[in-house]
Amino acid sequence: MRRRARVTVAVKICGVRTPEAALVAAEAGADFIGLIFAPSQRQVTAERAQAIVRALRSHAQGAHVAVVGVFVDEQPAEIAILADTVGLDWVQLSGEEPPAMADKLPVPVLKAVRFDGGANEMAWLAPTITCDLTPLVVDAHVAGSWGGAGVVADWQRAAALAETHPILLAGGLNPENVGVAIQAVQPWGVDVSSGVESAGVQDHAKIRAFVRAAKEV
Repeated sequence: MRRRARVTVAVKICGVRTPEAALVAAEAGADFIGLIFAPSQRQVTAERAQAIVRALRSHAQGAHVAVVGVFVDEQPAEIAILADTVGLDWVQLSGEEPPAMADKLPVPVLKAVRFDGGANEMAWLAPTITCDLTPLVVDAHVAGSWGGAGVVADWQRAAALAETHPILLAGGLNPENVGVAIQAVQPWGVDVSSGVESAGVQDHAKIRAFVRAAKEV
């Protein structure tokens, strides 16, 4: 699915861990923030996630930002509980979850793919699934990593997938290369985590710069 000229891409700031970073993303014009519930250096507890969502919803611009919960091979029932408790708008499945799992969740789904050639990924990319238009988060394949590794994805294959499907391009994006990436791939949106961090901490200036660079294309 090609993006029309002059239609700005959606921007997702992932790995948000503080209300302050969430509000910076909202004020900068981000469309999504991602909260990591899977084991990770960016993982948040349900309590911290609730505090972030409360801060976001109490802010004029934050009210329009969709909150995505990121999970890896979690049980649908547990995801549903967290979605309700925290107030998630979307769920991102980043593990080996089958396509049928999307029907068991109470909110829309994003699915991470990495062009690893595995059976699970092929199931999500099958024509019947593609026609369903489940947005795909296209990341780099890094052994032992479920995302946020800072490695650039295969832009050529991502561009081919973007011809027929809404994708959020992830993998090694930062304020300096996101504009070039958007021009090369023409994605529905872009997704960043490590590219807006300094020494492992989200950098507010980089968040603003990333959103600005993405929206200016």
